[in-house]
Amino acid sequence: MQVGDTKSWERTFTLDEVRLFAHLSGDKGAHHILPDEQGRVMVHGLLTATLPTKLGGDLNYIARSLNFDFLRPVYAGDTVRCIVTVTQLEQQAGRTHMTSIFTCFNQHGKRVLAGETQGVVREPEPEETCVPCD
Repeated sequence: MQVGDTKSWERTFTLDEVRLFAHLSGDKGAHHILPDEQGRVMVHGLLTATLPTKLGGDLNYIARSLNFDFLRPVYAGDTVRCIVTVTQLEQQAGRTHMTSIFTCFNQHGKRVLAGETQGVVREPEPEETCVPCD
């Protein structure tokens, strides 16, 4: 990892995922349950925020802070692409402190979510070796 490195990922949110997230989170606001006048159901902001957290998980990243700016609604059926950019790295024994920014775009290229996160990337634990028994 170096400052300026980017990672990206995209996914399409389904109505079943929105319903499951409503059940798991307890957030059953009408806009997450009932279609609007255009037949759309809004995806929870924190469900949308799983995109940058998925990319952090790929790095074994442990967030200490996350700041989100929810810029536009996302609806079931939308495809959202997230780009995370490393902005700061500080090596320490056994871990790297990292700051990154992220931006998520819908299928129309409109920004729907942006933010910043600070945390640490843990170095992998050394693999345990198995000593054969005599």
